[in-house]
Amino acid sequence: MRHETIEKNVNLMMILIVVAISIGGLIEIVPLMLSSDATEPDEGIAPYSALRLAGRDVYVREGCYNCHSQMIRPFRSETERYGPYTTAGETVYDRPFQFGSKRTGPDLARVGGRYSDDWQRLHLTDPRALVPESNMPGYPWLAENTIDGDLITAKLKALKFLGDPYTDEQIASAADEVEGKSEMDALIAYLQDLGTNRRARR
Repeated sequence: MRHETIEKNVNLMMILIVVAISIGGLIEIVPLMLSSDATEPDEGIAPYSALRLAGRDVYVREGCYNCHSQMIRPFRSETERYGPYTTAGETVYDRPFQFGSKRTGPDLARVGGRYSDDWQRLHLTDPRALVPESNMPGYPWLAENTIDGDLITAKLKALKFLGDPYTDEQIASAADEVEGKSEMDALIAYLQDLGTNRRARR
């Protein structure tokens, strides 16, 4: 078949494009789906607790991933600054994953435990009180909004249905775990856990 024939026949060209993309997708995606390195959690990685799951949802809702990545690339400059590079096994419970693609702010993949809860609370309320050159907006309303226990319970059930290893006890106690907690508390709990397992095994 001549190249000229393909270019002049739009329908044929569309069919061949779909075939090429399908073959490329199969070659790139299917091996990852079958690889235990990409589908099994790393040692020490567990599904989010109810409070941290609520915090992750706040993180996504507020668009934090637009300015902060959670993926340390395997380059010396990054591993020296942030810690061990990110592996697929540490993100198996992230739906959606939080890799991000832009770093207006620093990478947060290993931020857990680096700052106190009080520091995180002040930084989320008024970032420039701690980092004068920061262009991050404040999120003071998070301290006023409380977590909905019924919603978190429903989310844990949905995640268990999708394959996350939540126990019936964890689901039953989810509402109690978040009772009286603010969105600020949940977001801080989420941030304080990021990367702690990987950093401990460095």
